[in-house]
Amino acid sequence: MSACCAGSSAGCNKGFAADYMLLDPAKLSVMDLYHILFSSDIENRHSVDSSAAREDDINRRWIIFISMVAQKILQLVSKPLSKFGSGIEYWINLVSSNGSLLKLVINFVREKMVRPDKSSATFLSFTGSMDTRVDLDETIRSEDGRYHPALAMMAAKAAYENKAYLETIVKDRWKMDFLGSFDFWNDYQGKFTTQAFLLHDKRSDPDVVVVSFRGTETFDADAWCSDFDISWYAIPGMGNIHGGFMKALGLVKSHGWPKEVEDGGPPLAYYEIRKMLREILRKNEKTQIIITGHSLGGALAILFPSVLALHEEDSMLDRLSAIYTFGQPRVGDENFGTYMEKIFEKHDIQYFRFVYNYDIVPRLPYDDASLMFKHFGTCIFFDSNYEAKIVEEEPNKNYFSPRYFIPKTISSCWELARSFIIHYMKGPAYAEGSLCRFFRVVGLMVIGVPNHMPQDYVNSTRLAAPHIFPLCRKEILQSKNGSSTRLVKKDD
Repeated sequence: MSACCAGSSAGCNKGFAADYMLLDPAKLSVMDLYHILFSSDIENRHSVDSSAAREDDINRRWIIFISMVAQKILQLVSKPLSKFGSGIEYWINLVSSNGSLLKLVINFVREKMVRPDKSSATFLSFTGSMDTRVDLDETIRSEDGRYHPALAMMAAKAAYENKAYLETIVKDRWKMDFLGSFDFWNDYQGKFTTQAFLLHDKRSDPDVVVVSFRGTETFDADAWCSDFDISWYAIPGMGNIHGGFMKALGLVKSHGWPKEVEDGGPPLAYYEIRKMLREILRKNEKTQIIITGHSLGGALAILFPSVLALHEEDSMLDRLSAIYTFGQPRVGDENFGTYMEKIFEKHDIQYFRFVYNYDIVPRLPYDDASLMFKHFGTCIFFDSNYEAKIVEEEPNKNYFSPRYFIPKTISSCWELARSFIIHYMKGPAYAEGSLCRFFRVVGLMVIGVPNHMPQDYVNSTRLAAPHIFPLCRKEILQSKNGSSTRLVKKDD
């Protein structure tokens, strides 16, 4: 595959984007930073490739400055952060493999210490260690409205784990077909940064193939760079789209989204998954598709069908049943949202965006005058009591509003207290471990970070009323007096 042309010149970029702004922190210098902040001339900056010669908005230049600094720092600490994270994960799994910290000490003294294998089916990522649940909720049947959202969330959580773990839980615990776990190439970072896995659930009617994109791992600096990269492309007919997320999905460097790529090059997520789905759908006439992801994975999940639409893959879009995202950041501007809403309506695709309480990630990048990013679609918002509402936009949409400081603080205190009693309230399946509680403590200082954990999203999908999801599509009881609609029972 011819992945790129020399450099990332404006001429190459104009071939697929009407307007664009690309940030390249690898070329960032101190003088570049100074000029970005204090000069409206961005045409001659080595680290910025833009279709505009000037940027007069100081607020926008300040955001570019912050984005560049954050990415540069992440690039510099990438290796030590990865080693630190690997050490933390290994220690957590070392304690778990030996049963407890006390048993670990005893086994060490007896020279019988069990050492974890990172490639084994029992090794958990840091994210997975915060919520160790592996089984689906047996009380949620395939005909239940919660079934696919709950399955999607468990798949989104599982996507953080290694191949052996995924194959074991999908085949042995979920009794579904495991179609593979894959690493995908990022043409702009020049390395494998994106992961996804596929499963085939034949128990539902019709049967479904679930595509689950992995989210941002806690100690993965490359993935965090995608989150902080506010580069964007204006795709004709679609709108302005977040460049960092498109790069993670498989954007071909300096060529954009060609309909086909040559075989033999590094695997790009969009093209490889589309190829697999083509083969699966060809063999199964009634099989439907569900796409899901948590955090960065949610951004990739919603971008995947947008590129399908760009390539006029109507037959595949007709088989796309639903998209479920959890803690998803914003991915495009208002025009992109309008474009996707039309695609969903044309192909009868359900899109549910789950937001738990004050999760910080769905509030990023900002939706304000300096940035164009906006959410769209059906947002299901859960408060700290796991009560659901349909909202146009989650409360405190840009996170830093001072008037939400007290409510956020009270909520964080309640969530910490709840972690000690939730197993009495909801049952033993909802018990929280010490690592999860530690993050609840962190939430008292950095409100909104623990809310991004998969734990609360799993709880939300399981505790949601069975009628919620059919209601979201056809039977929402509209409120004339507010911007949100409380989900109520049919007989209320």
